[in-house]
Amino acid sequence: MSNQTTLTEFLLLGFSDIRELQILHFVVFLVIYLAALMGNLLIITAVALDHHLQTPMYFFLVNMSILDLNSISVTIPKYMANSLRNTRVISNPGCVTQVFLFFLFTATDLALLTIMAYDRYVAICQPLHYERMMNRRACFDMAASAWITAIVYCALHTGNTFRLPFYQSNVINQFFCEIPQLLKLACSDSYLSEVMVIALGVFIGLNCFVFIIVSYVQIFRTVLRIPFEQGRHKAFFTCLPHLTVVSLMIFTGSFAYLKPASSSASGLEVVVGVLYSLVPPVMNPTIYSMRNKEIKAALKKLIVWKLFTKT
Repeated sequence: MSNQTTLTEFLLLGFSDIRELQILHFVVFLVIYLAALMGNLLIITAVALDHHLQTPMYFFLVNMSILDLNSISVTIPKYMANSLRNTRVISNPGCVTQVFLFFLFTATDLALLTIMAYDRYVAICQPLHYERMMNRRACFDMAASAWITAIVYCALHTGNTFRLPFYQSNVINQFFCEIPQLLKLACSDSYLSEVMVIALGVFIGLNCFVFIIVSYVQIFRTVLRIPFEQGRHKAFFTCLPHLTVVSLMIFTGSFAYLKPASSSASGLEVVVGVLYSLVPPVMNPTIYSMRNKEIKAALKKLIVWKLFTKT
């Protein structure tokens, strides 16, 4: 042990060692990144400029778009830079920053999705109390609580991971730094830390998931009592985008963190990483705008206004 030194950098898993394929991967990831940027920025701009969308639901939607922009910006640019420079290196501070920020934005995203389920519950099940229960102050307080709680949790989570010694292998079996892969590299017995990480993550995730399920059970019970079919359809399609986004995030994240561990690099690790780190930020704007007439109208108004100002 006296001759060993602590690692100062890590090697990320590349998709290919062939130079031509590295350039191709750079182009593919650039397209994905630009699509996520454009989709989320359009939603943020549309909500900010249209006073009809200044409601709690769209306030939380803007927060989620900001989180999606940040989470994908933590992972994609570093991989694209490495592809161009034909390297796989990430520094120790860079890895710490990537782990903390990615986990922070993901955890806050889950908290906001839980708050959005509560918002839909109040809007449909207690419409007469909606203005009082979901006023501007309450929305800001809930969003701030989600951010603060996530910051504290992720700081403890990241600190618990990087307090472990890394002396031997420095190859991370993923294209970005993530806690499950780092725990496999720890020289000391990381079993307890790994169990704590999984147990705490499952506990928080299950609590959010149960809260969302209970909220939607109450919502569907209320919707089924609506006498008019058109009203039932409107209430259901108001909740459908949120349910789709929740399902996408929970299933991809659960598969990433609860699948059987493997000590060797595999294509499955990379596919899972792409699923839960890239797919939600790209798909969320599409899911929320696809069947939302208000978002569509705001986007059309924004595009027409841009064209008019250019003319």
